[in-house]
Amino acid sequence: MNSVIEKDKKYTVEVDSNGHVTLPAELREQIGVKEGDNLIVTLKPDNTVELVSVREVIRRTQGIYADVAPGRSLADELIAERKLEAARE
Repeated sequence: MNSVIEKDKKYTVEVDSNGHVTLPAELREQIGVKEGDNLIVTLKPDNTVELVSVREVIRRTQGIYADVAPGRSLADELIAERKLEAARE
């Protein structure tokens, strides 16, 4: 991914007869989107559209909870608890 991201750069894209939009290569490179990646399109209240990769949504979500249990894997702890419960049954 290119390390210099030009904020607020505008791109003109065309919608074809099938409703497909092609993102310019420069933009795809900037945001790290590759063929087959999934994108989330959100219609905003002001009728603008936000386009975010699923990868970016996951990254943002992980960041929200990063300080909850630093240095611990809550998932690993849950798995261990479930294994203990299963062994008791």
